[in-house]
Amino acid sequence: MTEDNGIALFTPTRIGAIEVANRIAMAPLTRSRAGMDGVHTPLAIEYYRQRASAGLIITEATNISQQGRGYAYTPGIYTDAHVAAWRAVTEAVHDAGGKIVCQLWHVGRMSHTSLQESGVAPVAPSAIQAGDEVFTLEGQVRPSMPRALETNEISGIIEDYRNATRKAREAGFDGVEVHAANSYLLDQFLRDSTNKRTDGYGGSIRNRARLTIEVVEAVSAVWSPDRVGIRLSPITRAVGETPLDSDPIATYGYLAQELGSFRLAYLHCVEGQTRGVNGAADFDFQALHRSFGGHYIANNSYDRARAIAAVESGYADMIAFGRPFIGNPDLVERLALDVPLFDAPPESYYGGGAEGYTDFKPWTADVQPLVSVEIDEKLDIALDDSFPASDPPSMSEPAGRA
Repeated sequence: MTEDNGIALFTPTRIGAIEVANRIAMAPLTRSRAGMDGVHTPLAIEYYRQRASAGLIITEATNISQQGRGYAYTPGIYTDAHVAAWRAVTEAVHDAGGKIVCQLWHVGRMSHTSLQESGVAPVAPSAIQAGDEVFTLEGQVRPSMPRALETNEISGIIEDYRNATRKAREAGFDGVEVHAANSYLLDQFLRDSTNKRTDGYGGSIRNRARLTIEVVEAVSAVWSPDRVGIRLSPITRAVGETPLDSDPIATYGYLAQELGSFRLAYLHCVEGQTRGVNGAADFDFQALHRSFGGHYIANNSYDRARAIAAVESGYADMIAFGRPFIGNPDLVERLALDVPLFDAPPESYYGGGAEGYTDFKPWTADVQPLVSVEIDEKLDIALDDSFPASDPPSMSEPAGRA
């Protein structure tokens, strides 16, 4: 373990009911190495174990149902087989002294018929096709035209979140994070750009926030709220080329205030854009934090100096790093020692086997030249939950991807 050096970023704290060894979180990172049945292989055990020095690991986005899947080779948490595979991961992380929560994911319109059971259309608040691309067995394709959920179907979505939470608890996780960010299903309901409904789940801010609140309520009934976190991204457009809400401050401010009444473990925010110019200054994330009133995890474009300052000043309780954790499983130690970070090659981000996944060396054993990198807008693209603009993995690569 790394000594804290008197710097708050490296000191223990408590996030809800979860005791963490330091204030550095591992952000969710989609790596596309599960089977097409959503079951992780043993490689994931080693991958997460290597990164257990993070104060809190937030898993890669994990499907709550097959309907919720939008990318090939992503894991699930809705069957007994998923539970067994994830239990091996959580045990490895705990044996290494770490804490890990499962991020619960429904992609909504960001899917393709080939990924859906019986080839049906993906579901969304409204029948508006997303831009961008999703990763399928045939490679990168545009998302299919979704169909609008019927009002009487929404309770089934909520039940899927409830079931996934039960499964996560059975699998030995320390908690769950509700994924309401990055233009996926819950975020699609929140934004008036993607929600054109005229029932009780559309129109006013209150109605558009209703599904997210009902999901959090359901999840918190299964597991105590102090083991439930939520992720938001008020001004992120990248996934699906999704337009922003017409009034992000009002919409997400209302939601944060409502979420505060649950006394959740934390609010986790993607601050700014995840591709191109960051733009975080265009939104008052401190105000969002105040509206929520609980623990706050900040993410996107943080380097060592900014992370230290954010925690020392009380701006954030933890800082989540994404991409740097790929090539630096010992990121906490490297940041504490203030040594260079290794820039992992992007061709191994998604799919394949151990190469570019579990074969990175810790600082003390590094035998290859290190590349010192700045963690800025260019580096902190949203690897978490989405595919970046770089080329997808070739389908000629090993099919197991685990």
